[in-house]
Amino acid sequence: MTDPVKERIHTAEYFALPETMQPTQLIDGEIIETPSPTPEHQDIVLEIAYFLKTLAKGRGWRVFVAPLDVEFDEFNAPQPDVIVVLPGSLCRVTDTRLIGAPALIAEVLSPGTEKNDRSGKFRLYEKHGVREYWLVDPDPRLVEVWTLQGDRFARLEVYSTDERFASPLLGEITVSNLFAS
Repeated sequence: MTDPVKERIHTAEYFALPETMQPTQLIDGEIIETPSPTPEHQDIVLEIAYFLKTLAKGRGWRVFVAPLDVEFDEFNAPQPDVIVVLPGSLCRVTDTRLIGAPALIAEVLSPGTEKNDRSGKFRLYEKHGVREYWLVDPDPRLVEVWTLQGDRFARLEVYSTDERFASPLLGEITVSNLFAS
């Protein structure tokens, strides 16, 4: 017996659903629900957002955290952990969501989401022109940095907490600033 084919839904249908407290995303027309993140995950998300928000002061950048929908196309509206919108980026901030590719997205990896963050979301962000993508691994506290070169992501490097890297978008980043102490 074969599995029934799942019906894909459009973003218009997704945004018409009632608001939920369950983390929910639309990926390739499929509603993906995940359990709430762990306290450690949220500590790191907030640490990254705080650090980026501090960098953003006076520069016109906008920094957001999940849950916030980023509508990429008619079948995709993920909720990245941390989102940076720079002036002149492809992303438009509306009253209800972001539309288009933010300049930078950071995803904090967890056992339940790592595969999708490294594959499905990776390809989605690459396809739609996210200029920089950080995969943040809580244990062993590493940051894998990808930058868009042409229409493909190229890996800059993997950095540990005792290192710094030159973000093509944001300048020099001290990795230890991205993790809760």
